Amino acid sequence: MAVLNWKHHVLIQSLLERGPLTEKEFHTIFTGITGHNPGTHQGKFNDYLLKINRELSYVQLDLRACRDQYDGQVYYGVVNNVSDEQSKLGTKYSVPQIAFFKAIVEAIAQDVTAQGSISNIDALNIKLENQVLNSLGSQSQDGSPTIPAAFRNFTMSQKEKTLDQLVQDKWLCYTEDDNIGVGVRSILDLRSWFHNAEVPSCEVCNEAGLKAKLCPNEGCIVRIHQYCLNKRFSQRGVIVCPSCDTQWQYQPPKAEPLELEDEATGPMQSQPPTKLTQNQPSLRSRRKRQRVSQNDDAETVGCSSQASQPSSDMRRVTRSSTHLRYGVKSDVFEKRYIPVDL
Repeated sequence: MAVLNWKHHVLIQSLLERGPLTEKEFHTIFTGITGHNPGTHQGKFNDYLLKINRELSYVQLDLRACRDQYDGQVYYGVVNNVSDEQSKLGTKYSVPQIAFFKAIVEAIAQDVTAQGSISNIDALNIKLENQVLNSLGSQSQDGSPTIPAAFRNFTMSQKEKTLDQLVQDKWLCYTEDDNIGVGVRSILDLRSWFHNAEVPSCEVCNEAGLKAKLCPNEGCIVRIHQYCLNKRFSQRGVIVCPSCDTQWQYQPPKAEPLELEDEATGPMQSQPPTKLTQNQPSLRSRRKRQRVSQNDDAETVGCSSQASQPSSDMRRVTRSSTHLRYGVKSDVFEKRYIPVDL
């Protein structure tokens, strides 16, 4: 049995206390503790992770790495491997908040256009009653469904506060266009859930393709993450779909300037950046700004995320049902896994 020393303990504690860390932050901590840079001592770095995971397996925990679906950054975190009633006792979220989170993740996972997000309006308009009907199946004496009062009384203000907290805790995130996306903690914790829910995987990395590029052939369900395309194809050209041989037109991203300032000043062991910080506006202030900048057209305010997408993406909704067999069952969270913090 592997024996852990204080260096292993500090690495574990940093992940448990500070949440998922970027690769740069985790490597900085590792270098400060061990005196070895993972870039030049990859073998020693892997050996530390292997010993940590051997010990964590005794308590059904796992140290994992994943890529953010939206920017391709690598993150490290400790996740729970088992879902039981005991592990659910550690949550700080209420039952309606958990149901709200489930509904948002399910809506993103079911999106056949692989946008990886839903609009704020769509998220706030989610009805928790549907979660109760699909998962609990409880009924009153006259046979009609029984909706708990906590679900009926879950107000719009409570939804806004829950969204902000889920973003701050990295279960959800705000995308560049101010939509709601899946947070890095969910990507780490719900890997098995995405697989069981039959969310199509990226053809390159085999991870869930929540935010991905689709094959131009409407009859093909191949998805590839943007960062996987950037990594595999460094030059502009034509990509051939590995499944149906359809040609993709690919435009590589422009080269970004090097962060010379970070190299000069040295890595900072600061708190891991979150999608929502103290200097960033909350969902309430974001929506207020949007209302000021937009016209008071009722049709514009009430439009869904699909209505705002380009017409080239809208045609994906009409794909044959034989290629849409990866819908999400609302009770799969209860059967498979609910994150410990949720």
